[in-house]
Amino acid sequence: MPTRFRKVRKRRGSRTHGWGQIGQHRKTGAKGGRGEAGKHKHKWTWILKYDRDYFGKHGFYRPNRREVKSINLLQLTTVVENLEKKGLLKTVDDKIVVDLNSIGVKKIIGGGRINKPLLVIVEKWTKTAEEKIKEAGGEIVKPEELKV
Repeated sequence: MPTRFRKVRKRRGSRTHGWGQIGQHRKTGAKGGRGEAGKHKHKWTWILKYDRDYFGKHGFYRPNRREVKSINLLQLTTVVENLEKKGLLKTVDDKIVVDLNSIGVKKIIGGGRINKPLLVIVEKWTKTAEEKIKEAGGEIVKPEELKV
């Protein structure tokens, strides 16, 4: 809209522009305060409708969390396949030796399947992982037991 057609052009010289006495529709009283004012008081319904997460803390951070790097059986088969492609497989008693401890993996989990007899060296494992590896003709050994 061009400026010459605006209502304010007609109201020039009237001081209040049709908003009554002394300062109505001026300053920040018309807005309910400056900036974030009133968000816990008269603008609370606005907060509930448009910005529910404005106040308070959200989420939880555990400073002492310990993350155990783990791998499942499906990932273990891909590790074995990659070692096979590179020609780095070692066998002991017809079992492929996979030293997860040297890779930095601390635990083995029972997700997936395994079809080759493996000798897996790892610190921790689940019951399902142990059962599936034994079914395939392999075994799981802790690093301390292997040295003895």
